[in-house]
Amino acid sequence: MRLCRPALAAAFVALASPCFADSSRPIPVNNPSVQQSAFIDLLALMSGHCKTLKVAGRTLACKTVAYAHGDTGRVNFAVAVDDPTDENHVVSFSGENGKRADDNSYELPIDRMLLNSKDRPKVDGLPVPAEQTSTGICRQTGNFAARKVTDVTCSATDSEGRKYELLFVSDGTPVSVRRIRQSSPSIQDPFK
Repeated sequence: MRLCRPALAAAFVALASPCFADSSRPIPVNNPSVQQSAFIDLLALMSGHCKTLKVAGRTLACKTVAYAHGDTGRVNFAVAVDDPTDENHVVSFSGENGKRADDNSYELPIDRMLLNSKDRPKVDGLPVPAEQTSTGICRQTGNFAARKVTDVTCSATDSEGRKYELLFVSDGTPVSVRRIRQSSPSIQDPFK
């Protein structure tokens, strides 16, 4: 777990977007890749386990889940897939305009899935994710200011009808929050 956190953090900072694919067969993507010019400004690594991780009908295991906030307001819930044949296998639920209903809950509308694997094209030696237009939502219980997240649930369907699901449950370890650079907040918070 300790070794995958630094590798996951480095991938977020370098790519500004997490990603995916499958060791047995890649998911075809019908959306053109858009060059990302955003930088990750906040990274929160959560410790626990995935009770559910389904990617296009396949059940997978995960290593860890991270929340990555970009300086343009894009947010990713990235899941490092436990794939012994591919250390770059990451699935990310990505969206903008997240909302906090109260101090202990956050919702992020999902508009794309980011899929990465060792077979993706590389920039500066790191795989660039495939983007798949999607609709869905992620819900997080807990908050980063208190360094406590209870769970993260995500559900999305891509433009090809493939479904993606995540149920991550924390093991109670405090969330590791790293502010990488200062930027304007993008969350819609009715309490401020």
